[in-house]
Amino acid sequence: MVPDPTQHASLPAGLNMDFSQRLVIDTHSLDWLPSPAPGVRRKPLEREQKESGHTTSIVEYAPGTAFSSHPHPLGEEIFVLEGVFSDEDGDYPAGSYIRNPPGSQHAPFSHEGCVIFVKLNQFSPDDLASVRIQARTQPWQPGVGGLEVMSLHEFEGEHTALVKWPAGERFQPHRHFGGEEILVLSGEFCDEYGRYPAGSWLRSPHLSEHFPYVDTETVILVKTGHLPLLTR
Repeated sequence: MVPDPTQHASLPAGLNMDFSQRLVIDTHSLDWLPSPAPGVRRKPLEREQKESGHTTSIVEYAPGTAFSSHPHPLGEEIFVLEGVFSDEDGDYPAGSYIRNPPGSQHAPFSHEGCVIFVKLNQFSPDDLASVRIQARTQPWQPGVGGLEVMSLHEFEGEHTALVKWPAGERFQPHRHFGGEEILVLSGEFCDEYGRYPAGSWLRSPHLSEHFPYVDTETVILVKTGHLPLLTR
């Protein structure tokens, strides 16, 4: 198998794979680790195996770097945080959301450099949609209360969206069937357990509950309904 930009043999297996545990990680505080491609580094957040399986990472491409063509056995999901990410199908500036379905393959690169949030091998085998969305050009839709929502993908109970919270917004306490995962893109997300500035990654297990709010305008990338219902 050709290695991909979120995987490297020096990493241990089994990183943060107990989905019964709530996780909060300040991604800015993590060290960058090398990948098999020169100039491509990443910060692993969760990882099933050394060279394969369920993986979530922050990945950085230095200007002019590229990665060998590699397959996605169970899909790849990307949100471009900075710069311009590219592959043979196009260029994706910051704010782009990309889904490469199970069985797809590409050779990514970046001329000017970029930072991306990557989730690998986490699709349902039947989730075959190829998605390309530039969020910065899409309209926001009204959500609950003062929230604004931009839906990115939905499949069999799994939902991925951007959510914009106006300053001072309080949301009702709620429970997460199938869990919830949040990457704070700007501002500061809060709940009764703590405060999470931009760059924070949160993973809450199946049937967890919290009471979220913000003091300043905040934008989050949120995914729900995708985590195992049983612990492992």
